[in-house]
Amino acid sequence: MIPRTLYNQDHEAFRDAARRFIEGEIVPHHARWEEQGHVDREIWNKAGAAGLLCTSMPEQYGGAGVDLLYSAVYMEEQARVGATGVGFFLHSEIVAPYILHHGSDYLKSTYLPKMATGEMVGAIAMTEPGAGSDLQGIKTSAVRDGDDYILNGSKTFITNGWLSDLVIVVAKTDPTAGSKGISLFVVDTTMPGFSKGKRLHKMGMSAQDTSELFFDNVRVPARNLLGEEGRGFYYLMKELPWERLQIAVTGIAAAQAALDWTIAYTKERKAFGKCIGDFQTVAHKLAEMKTEIAVGQVFVDRCLELMNAGKLDAETASMAKYNISDLQFSVMDRCVQLFGGYGYMHEYPIARAWADARVQRIYGGTNEIMKELISRTL
Repeated sequence: MIPRTLYNQDHEAFRDAARRFIEGEIVPHHARWEEQGHVDREIWNKAGAAGLLCTSMPEQYGGAGVDLLYSAVYMEEQARVGATGVGFFLHSEIVAPYILHHGSDYLKSTYLPKMATGEMVGAIAMTEPGAGSDLQGIKTSAVRDGDDYILNGSKTFITNGWLSDLVIVVAKTDPTAGSKGISLFVVDTTMPGFSKGKRLHKMGMSAQDTSELFFDNVRVPARNLLGEEGRGFYYLMKELPWERLQIAVTGIAAAQAALDWTIAYTKERKAFGKCIGDFQTVAHKLAEMKTEIAVGQVFVDRCLELMNAGKLDAETASMAKYNISDLQFSVMDRCVQLFGGYGYMHEYPIARAWADARVQRIYGGTNEIMKELISRTL
């Protein structure tokens, strides 16, 4: 394998700490969390106490002030064990950056320290029942009323929605202005008129709480407007490359884990008097996957270097998101086949990883949308 030069000794020391936390506090409980449909709320407080939340946030807001590669290290370690239920990435590296990059001093000082400790769980509400990748098609509205905005509408498929304490809500402040009529609001879930719908029962990622959210004349103070009115779409486009790269980071790490599990299985499972890994047809499939993952890892690492330097563009991030998520599912599918009947049993990690992987090609913008974005640059 090509040696990875992305991380230094400090990153690897953080990896050891992250691995100990994941193996001690997450892995033993994950099966139970899958049954109940969400993780225990206390895991967020434990992660905050361990310094694993909002690590890239400045120290003045409770973060560690380190580079984005520390977050990538944690993503890899959680993906390595198939722990898809804990929504730390979205909280720390999607929701928090929106507030840090576009929020007022009031919003940053009010919410970021509580996110860093796990006192508040963050979510972002973009998708609606009638609007997915096409954000300009949203119907949720925010109408100015004195010192407040009156928020009405509904959202669905919201990760961390059930446990959320604050939600960044995408809403229309000017329905006639297209993308220039979209604004973002930081909504405290204790605000009157806000309610959470049912937890959604998904095909995979069963421990990750995903829910519907409803806004019925929610009075949101104008100071909770994120950035400027009408600039929401611009902010979304600016932050999406990092979100999409995170999907690639977890995807390639999960694919490598699946391959490792499968290699170990094929060395133990026997058929016709020998290990199935000794059959050429099996060995060649493993060789194909090893090669594809190695190639993908080099591309992801280069994207991480660019992202850490503030140079990753939307086109390249879209390439990483669609290509690696496609590869991830392809690897999972082939690994399930090599496990045979056991690969279809839920108690085997590969079966759960196969189901978990399918959504990677959908959220963060479907892979069809990624190709459309890339094609515009041709």
